[in-house]
Amino acid sequence: MTDPVEFAARAAAAVRSADAFMICAGAGMGVDSGLPDFRGPEGFWRAYPAARRLGLQFHDLADPRWFYEDPALAWGFYGHRLDLYRATTPHAGFALLLRWAARAPAGAFVFTSNVDGQFQRAGFPEARVEECHGSILHLQCLQGCDLPPWSAAEASVSVDVETLRAAPPLPACPRCGGLARPNILMFGDLSWDSSRANEQRRRLAEWLQELEQRRARVVTLCLGAGTAIQSVRLHAERTARRLGGAMIRINPRDTWVPGGQISIPTGALAGLSAIDAALADG
Repeated sequence: MTDPVEFAARAAAAVRSADAFMICAGAGMGVDSGLPDFRGPEGFWRAYPAARRLGLQFHDLADPRWFYEDPALAWGFYGHRLDLYRATTPHAGFALLLRWAARAPAGAFVFTSNVDGQFQRAGFPEARVEECHGSILHLQCLQGCDLPPWSAAEASVSVDVETLRAAPPLPACPRCGGLARPNILMFGDLSWDSSRANEQRRRLAEWLQELEQRRARVVTLCLGAGTAIQSVRLHAERTARRLGGAMIRINPRDTWVPGGQISIPTGALAGLSAIDAALADG
């Protein structure tokens, strides 16, 4: 196992010379903000003891069928998560990333599998974030009417945490009045409205193409992204390979990086703080 301090200076040198940052963040990015780690059934059941009593794991509940078969249970789970994410303050690592991005000529773009909206809440511009699995802070119509995804800012869900069930009224579509659901890509989800995520993807593709044409020095930061669902890790590796820049992976468990890249085996906040300290020393 490598020592985080040993690689902090090398990572800081890359950060110092960057023209832009590609920030790739998985679920581990939120742990330092106090968000639960759903790693394995025990981790999920610690956060949701009612799910243990029901014999349901994360992948069981994160299934769109519940919105059709048992909307009170579906919104019990997602309503609780909505309240949790609204009440969560992004940890200090987000502010470090913002500060680094402000010094880079082309700033930063975020690619995240997280649905919690923490990057936008921390101050990252909405136009510089791609949420590849959607956002719990946006809703869509379950009936499939033509209304695009809309903000969940006005949605309020009352949840009994002992039973993990939501009380009516449940969030509804403002156009047709039918039941609404989070604009999140769930397991086996054929009804996710990806239009918002598609627009985010288009903006990211244009940004990367512009940086490639300018031959900009892009540092890719891969934060809290494990191997269970590899969309974030693979995006980070593809970006670094395409643009030829440094990749810094910060992860306490899944530490492998391609040859020549940098791995810091810590949580996101500890790794970012170590790099920032090395920046200050330099």
